[in-house]
Amino acid sequence: MLGSAAGGGYPQWNCACDTCRRARSGDPAAKPRTQSSLAISADGERWFLLNASPDLRQQILNTPTLYPRHGKRHSPIAGVVLTNGDVDHIAGLINLRESQPLSLYATSRIHAVLSANSIFQVLNPDLVQRRTLGLNAPVELVGPEGPSGITIEMFAVPGKVALYLEDAAPVLDGETEDTVGLRISAGDKSFFYIPGCAKLTPALADRIRGADLLLFDGTLWRDDEMIRNETGTKTGRRMGHMSVSGPEGSLAAFAPLGIRRKVFIHINNTNPILLDDSPERASVNEAGWEVGEDGMELSP
Repeated sequence: MLGSAAGGGYPQWNCACDTCRRARSGDPAAKPRTQSSLAISADGERWFLLNASPDLRQQILNTPTLYPRHGKRHSPIAGVVLTNGDVDHIAGLINLRESQPLSLYATSRIHAVLSANSIFQVLNPDLVQRRTLGLNAPVELVGPEGPSGITIEMFAVPGKVALYLEDAAPVLDGETEDTVGLRISAGDKSFFYIPGCAKLTPALADRIRGADLLLFDGTLWRDDEMIRNETGTKTGRRMGHMSVSGPEGSLAAFAPLGIRRKVFIHINNTNPILLDDSPERASVNEAGWEVGEDGMELSP
């Protein structure tokens, strides 16, 4: 787990909420976190990033597995898979501009977003292969050195377009190519990665029921969290995120699904589950969930 926080990281640069102040003070119960991203591998040699956060350079420095290994220029990063067009998931692509071969996977919609912004042309098209994935169609990831042994299946989840793409009346829980979840498998092992999701639909519940491992959107503890603590004006629903608590929150919604291991990721800086000693963290743990941390290693 390269990063486990939502956009802005934790502590956020301009936030003085209670949780950020504790992290900034060096409180051991308030561990800082970088913005959401994962690195996956089937062989420990070739790695694919799930989303590319603005903190990617620091995340690579924090992860010796991702250091160059062969010759003067090399990277074990074989590619990137994007789940949406949010700034905290695509801005890190700019860090990968130093003429390094890799594959970039996304839906046709997200590739169109990247193509419409000329800054992403710094990714040399002769070296960075932009590969389009359709929904509900498993595909083996391929990097510069060939097949990876990892199969990805993208599926639409309720969500919205990235903030900078919104019009006057954005759809907040549409199921389109703008926001997807991933089923990642290698051999007989698999897990689900869903860093952004507005609600749990019956179809999504059926898809993930009985999974060995789920990494899921933990942005806010309660829907009006940012309004209550005067750090923002939007609810979680307005931002396209399902809250953790409440009768429609993820703790209640996922309880009957029989998922073996559940981990919250993409956690906003205001969310009290970030604090090891908070009652909200205790509630999460009692419900059988873990709270993601940078550097966490997981295997289905």
